[in-house]
Amino acid sequence: MKNCILLLAFIFTSVSFAQTITSKKEDVSVEQYQLLEKVNKLYPDITLNKTITNFYADGNIIDSQQEFDLSGSKFSSYKLGIEPGNKKLLFEYISPETGKVYGDVSIFKGNVVRTTFSEKTDQIEVSLNGKSVYLKKLK
Repeated sequence: MKNCILLLAFIFTSVSFAQTITSKKEDVSVEQYQLLEKVNKLYPDITLNKTITNFYADGNIIDSQQEFDLSGSKFSSYKLGIEPGNKKLLFEYISPETGKVYGDVSIFKGNVVRTTFSEKTDQIEVSLNGKSVYLKKLK
């Protein structure tokens, strides 16, 4: 009897949490572009792009990812995502010069705060409005 109740509970909770997720390649919204432009002015390694793939669940954006043509660039991988609300973006890129670099950039009370992790140099860096405020070598 317990097994039957657990099975039914699992089925009903699975159905209630099921969502249809769709993706659509679109032009960046005004808010997304304003975030990208503000970040790019202070951190030029975060590139500007006018197209984005938005992921929707129940009609709301749950994630946004940008795609880049890397031919002719120094990057072997470059990923950029914008979180819902357009206050934070995540980045990750790999190049022979820098190795793997990843982190996030957030807008906090009008300030642009960036946290960067560099695997090649084993460093963590925190920057505020384009200026480094904390740098720590891990090894």
